[in-house]
Amino acid sequence: MKTEVENYNPIARLIHWLSAIAIIGLFAAGLWMVDLSYYSEWYRTAPHWHKSIGILLSGLTLIRLVWKSVTVSPGIEGNTLEKWAAKIAHGLMYIVLLILFTSGYLISTADGRAIDIFDWFAIPGAGALFEGQADLAGEIHFYAAWTLIILAGLHAMAALKHHFIDKDNTLRKMIGASK
Repeated sequence: MKTEVENYNPIARLIHWLSAIAIIGLFAAGLWMVDLSYYSEWYRTAPHWHKSIGILLSGLTLIRLVWKSVTVSPGIEGNTLEKWAAKIAHGLMYIVLLILFTSGYLISTADGRAIDIFDWFAIPGAGALFEGQADLAGEIHFYAAWTLIILAGLHAMAALKHHFIDKDNTLRKMIGASK
């Protein structure tokens, strides 16, 4: 059995790029949504989509973590500091995603209502677990979203640095291309 691989497998790549699109889209939508007025036609639709995609992303992230634990991934390229930084950054992104999913859930269910996912299914609401839950969770959600988008931007810049400056296979591994 071969234990070293050249590229990420197709499922890992698909999950990575779907997650990237969802994260960027959710961030942009979140910034846009907070300025919607009650009379906007998007006032109810945008939060519904944001919550639905956020819940689906949380499920996809869980699948990603399981998939990552049962498949072989290519090694990280770069010097010792770059390898260490990559591992820390990836770990932080997963932690921040967990914070985002939890805070989003606490915001959305503070009133006790379930979260309806595109009329497919609903996630039961926990209700208010502590005083000021929606406000505190909202603040945490806001700062966690900015933290994630900054980390994702650094992640993308590092991949581009590896590709254009170091001319190694870091980016190629995630797009499935050979050198």
